[in-house]
Amino acid sequence: MSAEFGLPAIRFDGFSGEWVSSSLGQLLDITSAARVHKEEWTETGVPFFRTSDVVSIYKGQENKKAYISFKLYEELSAKVGIVRKDDLLITGGGSIGIPFLIKNNEPLYFKDADLLWLKNTSNTNGYLLYTFFSSPLFRKYIFSISHIGTISHYTIEQAKSTPIQISNDSEEQTKIGHYFQQLDTLIAKHQQKHDKLLNLKKALLEKMFPKQGATTPEIRFKGFSEEWEEKALGDVINFINGRAYSQGELLNKGKYPVLRVGNFYTNSSWYYSDLELGEKYYANNGDLLYTWSASFGPHIWTGEKVIYHYHIWKLLLTPKIVRSFLLHVLNKDRDNILSGSNGSTMIHITKEGMEKKTILITEQEEQNKIGGILDNLDSLISQHQAQLKKLSNIKQACLEKMFV
Repeated sequence: MSAEFGLPAIRFDGFSGEWVSSSLGQLLDITSAARVHKEEWTETGVPFFRTSDVVSIYKGQENKKAYISFKLYEELSAKVGIVRKDDLLITGGGSIGIPFLIKNNEPLYFKDADLLWLKNTSNTNGYLLYTFFSSPLFRKYIFSISHIGTISHYTIEQAKSTPIQISNDSEEQTKIGHYFQQLDTLIAKHQQKHDKLLNLKKALLEKMFPKQGATTPEIRFKGFSEEWEEKALGDVINFINGRAYSQGELLNKGKYPVLRVGNFYTNSSWYYSDLELGEKYYANNGDLLYTWSASFGPHIWTGEKVIYHYHIWKLLLTPKIVRSFLLHVLNKDRDNILSGSNGSTMIHITKEGMEKKTILITEQEEQNKIGGILDNLDSLISQHQAQLKKLSNIKQACLEKMFV
């Protein structure tokens, strides 16, 4: 369905009525809490929420928790009321407009002024309201009322006057809220799996490679017991410089794309060249490259044949070292490698300096096994990253088209 006045661009089947233009103040009772002084915070008791808690939860991060006593909670709740399921807390200072949905009726209190309390007296679907605060419609509004150049504030009166259009059909509200809840649950699950894999990889990198001063790793595959051997990078790798170009040699269209450092890290536009060069100046699918100026690091090139720029090395490996193993070593030992960087305006590391850097290596079979398990982890991590991006794009599109 195309967007019409008072209607979202897409909606669930079976619903056709116009949405009602309202304000948060017409839907909800918006207030705050009674004052709690910092010296009244405790180590245990009733959870006491501050802006930092709400922002951390919204971002999926940890924050050191604060509490108040049950006695103080009961005294304050008798004055201002009790936070209930489907109410919301909204940040009113600093990072403004960040929501927290109350999921149950367990005791909870919060810092006055820092957080606004949206009492859901109209029984509007709680997750629908929670999602509204992530919509482009609300973010655009909150930006329009922020004070430029000062600390931003979202006040009770501003919250009350915040415009919102919403279905007055409780069943449609529930469907929308449930849909976004399922979507957020999927995103959270993939994020958790992604983070667990990253932590697993970090642990393996620490234990499958020798620690500083050691010549054997803490854990290794069965059948390997020999000490690892120290080698200079120049003994196991040939570093091949790319080619420098004059501005006139870089074309908007041409036979060969010219790979520059920025093409790895940003959406830098591509240049091209029609020059026919020696094979050493081309990178093919599967080649190991290293950016050595401004941004540093190894990359497996996956794509069509390109000419690589001067600030990139192509790494030609000797039979002593395995590509996948080297890739993880270069990433793991990045700080050590860059400890010899120099330069002022554009930081870089020299080819001679790189060749002198030393690493510990083991026999090829063990290198293959280590590289293989880390490659598999990277593949799984990339799959979850791709799924997270896909789900986030779906959510963003739905936020734009399901709120008007």
